[in-house]
Amino acid sequence: MKKFFNSLLYTGLLVATFAFTACQSDADDDPIIGDETSLSVNSTTAQLIQRTVSNDGSFDNIIDGSSCFNIRFPYTVEVGGIEITVNSEQDLKLIEKIFDAIEDDSDLLEIIFPITVTLADFAEVTLNNIEELRELAANCIEGGGDEDIECVDIVYPVTMFTFNVNSQQTGSVTVSSDRELRLFFAGLGEQDLIGIDFPIELEAFDGTKISINDYESLADTINRFKDACDEDDDDDYNDDDFTKERLDNLLVECPWWVKDIRRDAQNQTDQYREYLINFSEDGTAIATGPAGGTISGTWETRVTDWRVVLDLEFADLIDFNLVWYVYEIDEDKIKLFKGDGNRIILERACDAGKPCSDEQITSKLSECVWEVANGEGTFLEYLKWDFTNMNIHVRNPNETVVDEGNWSVSQGVLSFNDLSLEVANYIGEWTVISCAEERFEIKRGEELLVFERNCD
Repeated sequence: MKKFFNSLLYTGLLVATFAFTACQSDADDDPIIGDETSLSVNSTTAQLIQRTVSNDGSFDNIIDGSSCFNIRFPYTVEVGGIEITVNSEQDLKLIEKIFDAIEDDSDLLEIIFPITVTLADFAEVTLNNIEELRELAANCIEGGGDEDIECVDIVYPVTMFTFNVNSQQTGSVTVSSDRELRLFFAGLGEQDLIGIDFPIELEAFDGTKISINDYESLADTINRFKDACDEDDDDDYNDDDFTKERLDNLLVECPWWVKDIRRDAQNQTDQYREYLINFSEDGTAIATGPAGGTISGTWETRVTDWRVVLDLEFADLIDFNLVWYVYEIDEDKIKLFKGDGNRIILERACDAGKPCSDEQITSKLSECVWEVANGEGTFLEYLKWDFTNMNIHVRNPNETVVDEGNWSVSQGVLSFNDLSLEVANYIGEWTVISCAEERFEIKRGEELLVFERNCD
């Protein structure tokens, strides 16, 4: 990570820090400290300490696209034509949700300048336009190759000493954060000597606490843990951290609808729109098509290069067969990708295949309007069905009623009655074979219809 230094800023901050925490000893009373208890500022151990307490700027990559600095709150961005004031990390999650809802968000966000950014060494720089931001970001090494160490942390407070060339203690300061410790180093010269009041404690990324009693064990511990975890230091803001175990549990908990699939940059969603995948704990996967046929396959998750991958293999669904990177998971959705032209979006369908009572069917169908697809997954998007008050009103995109009738339900069987125009061929009894919150599947002989709710 490129180091930036603002001497004027450091001087002011350092004076303020020492005013609250430093105590200066009389030279006559200073103890003589042995060389084994002091460090040169340029020593390897001192450099490791500074790397461990560097500012991690990866949390706001959705805004600035760089892990080497973060934008100081508050600031303003324009998202889809709406100005949003970003006051905290919670506001960044709101922006991420907006991005998730839009297919192409590449030009969606604009930063309102000027902004102030905090660098790795906690120096602050004001940027006046996007060109200055991009120039600064170009100096950042993404993907975990920068110098900051994030897999182990120092537990505060920690007392630091300064020494003269004769190894006499000249001062001490108690620091309570990475920022204060980094600023302590910023106020020192290249020939200065420092010391640490041992014992101190380090905490590893997995919560392990390690007691440290000397410089050798301090350096050994930092070196041991510095590459032990995924620092998430890339400009991919949306690869939300999760564990393999969480993904495994989520996959087998419920079936999953295929909501979007692209292979080699070709959109294959229409071909697989009504496919439902069931993942079993034994590593088998069953894909059920809209006509009810099933295709067997296997699945496996593992961790590689600090990322969770999902390996899918189906005999007759070659578009699914790939070792997919898991891009994002939440309780209702899983996103997979591989390269620029391959992705799958799965949506949880815990109610799929479960029967509904007549009361539930009536209640659900009476809400909103519904789009219908046939057994091949071809949506008749020009028609919207309204089932309000047990009546049927079918409208075209101009909101013109193109057919109307009525309906009833008894013991899970829907009856469409009195249709005479656009959808007269749907008259008759249909068995409800799947009843979910936003989706119905009904069947009559070999005919299959799928209704999806559209509340917009």
